[in-house]
Amino acid sequence: MKINKQSGLIENGIITLSPNYDERPDQHDLSGIVIHNISLPPGEFGDTFIDDLFLNKLDCSTHPYFEQLDGLKVSSHILIRRNGEVVQFVPFHQRAWHAGVSQWQGREKCNDFTIGIELEGCDDKPFAEVQYTELVQLIKALCHVYPKLTYEKITGHEHIAPGRKTDPGPYFDWQKLTTMLKREK
Repeated sequence: MKINKQSGLIENGIITLSPNYDERPDQHDLSGIVIHNISLPPGEFGDTFIDDLFLNKLDCSTHPYFEQLDGLKVSSHILIRRNGEVVQFVPFHQRAWHAGVSQWQGREKCNDFTIGIELEGCDDKPFAEVQYTELVQLIKALCHVYPKLTYEKITGHEHIAPGRKTDPGPYFDWQKLTTMLKREK
């Protein structure tokens, strides 16, 4: 995987830019990666509802769960679908709206300095092997382009917003990610 540092975009994936982003306080302070999971409706995969949410196009009348999402403005830098397809919604040097109220390593407002990566999944199902493969390639590329990022500066949404968020959840295999990243060094 390659990243164009100037544009902040991946070079070999799908780019679908979300309107839900703004400027980072310090464009050069990319010093963490937050891993999330998302499925819409919960536990269902393979539809365009995640894209629609990030693009403010979700028809909230199509499913009862979506009613609580009406008017919500959120985004993530990247979505890795269960089939391994990588979609980028926000350039890395811009601030995606993925973390909400959060704190990590003594800093609040994690959106300011982190990159948000969504894995299509949920808290009660294992992730696909190809998602780990693509995640590792993305992290490797990010660390190559953005020098403040390292393999040690990766966390989950549940760790930066404890009690409020549970993702990526108990089925995300942190040991597998660590092992795969070590192989990439």
